[in-house]
Amino acid sequence: MTAGWWVRWLCVQCHGYKVPVTPAISPSIKPISSMIVSLLSDRTQEISWTYEVLDEETGAAYRATFIISPQSRIEYYCVYPREVGRNVDEIIRVLQAVQFAAATGEGVPAGWHPGQPGIKIEFDQAGTI
Repeated sequence: MTAGWWVRWLCVQCHGYKVPVTPAISPSIKPISSMIVSLLSDRTQEISWTYEVLDEETGAAYRATFIISPQSRIEYYCVYPREVGRNVDEIIRVLQAVQFAAATGEGVPAGWHPGQPGIKIEFDQAGTI
């Protein structure tokens, strides 16, 4: 993972831990010893409110993932129903795609994986692809 990119997971019951992604967390992926996921607690609800994932009726945060660039720009976010787990493989793929697009200036088609070509982004191609 390129330095400076963050995957932020809002998790009310975790308390500032950094957890490696392992098969115990996501059985479908291979261990990634260099990938650390930050989990945090939001006891004051300030973070959940700021990121607009706070259910004010229940006081609980929705499950949410944010990919934030080194320039502090939200490049991707997804809010999940409380009953639905996150797809770690897809989050990693999206992070790699966002990093590829930032590095090359090319677009990334649906289903793209590292090593595949990107798409040139040009106005004269609009409506033709």
